[in-house]
Amino acid sequence: MAKQQTFADKAKGKHKDTSVTVKVVRSVKSKKGSYQFIENFVKLDDINKVTDIK
Repeated sequence: MAKQQTFADKAKGKHKDTSVTVKVVRSVKSKKGSYQFIENFVKLDDINKVTDIK
């Protein structure tokens, strides 16, 4: 049997994600006075929106 699907056919079907994933690190002061760092990954449409993250 011949191969039905080529690599080009597979790659054509997948769409590329245009968003950007950014790692956000926040510092929070605990009741004891020490600092904790909370890490989150945020998906943005445009890299220029990084300053709008709170």
